[in-house]
Amino acid sequence: MLDGTSLALRRERHDRFLQVAAPKLDQLFGLVGDSGCAVLLTDETGIVLDRRCTEGDAATFCDWGLTPGADWSEAAEGTNGIGTCLTEERRVTIHRDEHFLARNIGMSCMDAPIFGADGQLVAALDISSARADQTEGFNRLIAATVDQTARAIEAEFFRVSFPGARIVVADSGDHPGSMLLAVDKDDIVIGATRNARRALGLEPVGRLVPRPAPDILGREEGATGFEKAERAAVMRALTRAGGNVSQAARALGIGRATLYRRMKRLGIGEQG
Repeated sequence: MLDGTSLALRRERHDRFLQVAAPKLDQLFGLVGDSGCAVLLTDETGIVLDRRCTEGDAATFCDWGLTPGADWSEAAEGTNGIGTCLTEERRVTIHRDEHFLARNIGMSCMDAPIFGADGQLVAALDISSARADQTEGFNRLIAATVDQTARAIEAEFFRVSFPGARIVVADSGDHPGSMLLAVDKDDIVIGATRNARRALGLEPVGRLVPRPAPDILGREEGATGFEKAERAAVMRALTRAGGNVSQAARALGIGRATLYRRMKRLGIGEQG
């Protein structure tokens, strides 16, 4: 169990992530809080960073050790929702006597991992219930909601990690979860979520080697790739200028006559 100072330092290290996650935790708790469940968010080591529960249930969850600063790694608690989720890097449900330690067998825990913009494991999202009448069917329903919320946090954290980039949603195919790419102003892919990395054969973790977006998304550029890029630049300038060639030429930093020649070569009429 971390003391207050150590927990504060741990939370500070994950400050941006916690800010992104907080509204999603509130929404999730709004769905399950009245049923006697607690919502917890841990770091990648199993330390609880944040918790949502009703005031009436707070003492119960504190008695169970489900409180900020607690260590729920497998090394500390054996098989449990949080620790097993982090160890196996997948969504899990640990129902009552599936827990390793006898003191935890009264709980049901539904967990899903959250991965950062670099593909590395960053957190576990947990819903825990100590209700004796908690059914496995109800657990499955909660588990699906936990996983959905985890993917929403993961996607939003990815977006804020690339503030100047366009975020492209890739075709998920048979890969569930967030399939997002970050593309810069030059149409170069500079980031990808874990699921996108796995589905598209990119580096599984760490810094992504920059690649042209068409190379990854399967759009053919062919031998006229530079012409297409030039045409796109001219079309953007003309569109922004409302079709005014002189104004578009100034925006492109070239003469009006030069722009006309390029328009003719690229097959662009004055009406676009």
